[in-house]
Amino acid sequence: MAKVRWGILSTAKIAQKELIPAILRAENAEVAAIASGSGKAAEAARSFNIPKAYESYEELLQDPDIDAVYIPLPNSLHKKWTIEAANHGKHVLCEKPASLTAAETKEMADFCDEKNVKFMEAFMYQFHPQHDRVREIIQSGEIGEVKHMRASFSFYLGQREGSIKTDPEKGGGSLYDVGCYGIHAIRNVLQSEPSEVDVKAEIDPDYGVDLSAFGYMKMQNGVHAYFDSSFDMAHRAEYEVIGTKGQIKVPRAFRPDHFEGGEGLLIIQSESGTREEKIYGDIYKLEVEHISQVIVEGGKPSYTAENAILNMRVIEACYESMKSGKTIKFD
Repeated sequence: MAKVRWGILSTAKIAQKELIPAILRAENAEVAAIASGSGKAAEAARSFNIPKAYESYEELLQDPDIDAVYIPLPNSLHKKWTIEAANHGKHVLCEKPASLTAAETKEMADFCDEKNVKFMEAFMYQFHPQHDRVREIIQSGEIGEVKHMRASFSFYLGQREGSIKTDPEKGGGSLYDVGCYGIHAIRNVLQSEPSEVDVKAEIDPDYGVDLSAFGYMKMQNGVHAYFDSSFDMAHRAEYEVIGTKGQIKVPRAFRPDHFEGGEGLLIIQSESGTREEKIYGDIYKLEVEHISQVIVEGGKPSYTAENAILNMRVIEACYESMKSGKTIKFD
């Protein structure tokens, strides 16, 4: 089996804890190099037996033996390094959010297309099969007509000083960091786009970013949806879909990898009673194998650049609503 040779741009925690191990588990991928601007590449390379370590991102991008790169850099740097990677002929898996605006994401996607390289935003949670099962149950009519959906992702950020999550220049804020999951899940599960959004936020007085965001979206299909995100609450990573005859709760929606074997859990309440369904999936491995397969075989990722642009369009409108205090309506 052909293996995609991956380069990692940064020794970021998510790269070392999640993506590099996932690439090592993948059937069609391997880690060929890692780069760091902080002098930590060699240490990380030794830890994971990565053949090459570079002390600059530019050096890695110039390596002809690298097919694709994973970019886990601060949000504000996603556009720059996606374009640099594409300019060197490297396919790109870019951490969420893809950028800071829809226009930036479109520019990134268009440039990758122009250079004939694949681009995918790394929303890993969506590759867990529990979400396909949620849509199957909805389509079966078991919970009736869907009327409402709620999504929440929060955690308590104790160390805020010096964190990129609270740095407005680097794209900090709970909405960019974890609120993007709730927005994506609502769009993904309901298969509909919002017609309007209204978002309120608690702004950190020291750093000027949203510590918490609370949003309402009216969807084009008539469903009313709410999401919340926070650096100031206990950990939650869940969503719930409510219909006229029942509801589906997904308490491990965004980080099922925190449970043994990547166990997802659905709690379905309907006219026939309540039941649980446990579904397993290795989300990071599935993500890596999918984009690697697309790189080898051609075609588009299942999560397209166009979809990533639409998600950023909603996030951008949420920030506009947050700052203006007004409901933002889409054309």
